[in-house]
Amino acid sequence: MRDSQLRPEPRWHASVAVLVAIALYLALPSDLLLGPRWLVPLLEGLLLVVLNLVRLYRRARAQAEVRALAVMLTGLINLANVGSVALLVHRLVSGGGIKGKPLLYGAVSVWLTNVIVFGLWLWELDRGGPAAREQGRERHPDLQFPQMVTPEVARQGWKPSFFDYCYVALTNAAAFSPTDTMPLTLAAKALFSLESLVSIVTVGIVAARAVNILS
Repeated sequence: MRDSQLRPEPRWHASVAVLVAIALYLALPSDLLLGPRWLVPLLEGLLLVVLNLVRLYRRARAQAEVRALAVMLTGLINLANVGSVALLVHRLVSGGGIKGKPLLYGAVSVWLTNVIVFGLWLWELDRGGPAAREQGRERHPDLQFPQMVTPEVARQGWKPSFFDYCYVALTNAAAFSPTDTMPLTLAAKALFSLESLVSIVTVGIVAARAVNILS
């Protein structure tokens, strides 16, 4: 039996990350919300509940449905966050709406959600996703972690966890470029690029407003 089968990947970390993303959305100023404050969190919460109920069956034939639900959930969080970024830019450029502390809190919430959602994307993408990795059906890696280049510094049988993917997303959002982990595939490079773009817009537009470049 393969080592990856003996040690299945925990999924509760991703569920907690989704709950944090929902809380961050609820904390946004009303000017940055898409529709009623309850609408997007309700949809995300329903998808999360259905996803975890399907996972309880743990049937091999259900893995495709689980992956589809996970992609839908992550995509919904991503679309909602990009929408909030667009509203943030619009409000700041138009000179109305958000000012002072609400602006700062809104920008921080959007930026942190950006990190969470791309951590989820990378976790779901790399080597075919968590189910493929734990069942030994993984494909070639989408990300090159330092432990893969220098395996002597890692414990035997090391595999990236959900936290590793969130750390990669955090450093990419902060540096606007890859740091210690390199994207290898076109899909990974596209995710890195989109995350950096959202981060640059969020940080840049708020910084510009702070120094009164925008009126």
